[in-house]
Amino acid sequence: MNVRIEQGWREALAAEWESPYFGELAAWVRGEYARTRVYPPASRIFAAFDATPFEEVKAVIVGQDPYHGEGQANGLCFSVAPGVALPPSLRNIYTEILAEEGRADAPLPPDGDLSYLARQGVLLLNTTLTVEAGRAASHRGHGWERLTDAALQALAARRSGVAYLLWGAPAGAKAALIDGSRNLVLRAPHPSPLSAYRGFFGCGHFRAVNDYLIQQGKTPIKWLPEY
Repeated sequence: MNVRIEQGWREALAAEWESPYFGELAAWVRGEYARTRVYPPASRIFAAFDATPFEEVKAVIVGQDPYHGEGQANGLCFSVAPGVALPPSLRNIYTEILAEEGRADAPLPPDGDLSYLARQGVLLLNTTLTVEAGRAASHRGHGWERLTDAALQALAARRSGVAYLLWGAPAGAKAALIDGSRNLVLRAPHPSPLSAYRGFFGCGHFRAVNDYLIQQGKTPIKWLPEY
């Protein structure tokens, strides 16, 4: 399937690649790509693990499924391919960032490709890495969750001083995998239109992450693209 994974992540997840469940998952996923339309493009399945090297992760945002609309998913959670209209959750993420930066009246960025965050050390990880076109949650329960939980556990075990942004109940449950005494764990409602007004707006997560990074002598994250 011609996927790319950064060497540090290959090593951190070495036991998973060799596990029987992953072999079964990989075979099933190949079959789904052959049978029907699946997102993201096969070469982008592990894009999050390739775009942000293991040793360079400064923050983690945990998503759920890839977008299931035509041309949207690019392998990074909440991100869409360049030129694709902003999905509602991403619009709300940008809205919160602008508010935290004191620019609530500014226009939203026109592009939703979040690879600029991945390059700064933000791991944009969905818990399920593939989805059938038009069928949200269609690839849950086939093994992806075991792999992505292992990724979070490996990161939490081998790295400290990482900020985790967990939005919504499924992401919030991942806090059990993370040592909060060695890392920053932030939880809030999901940024979707159904829940953003219940506490995502005003959560202050983006400012809190940068304050945390600065305390460690690290470079803060530029949460918005140039536009």
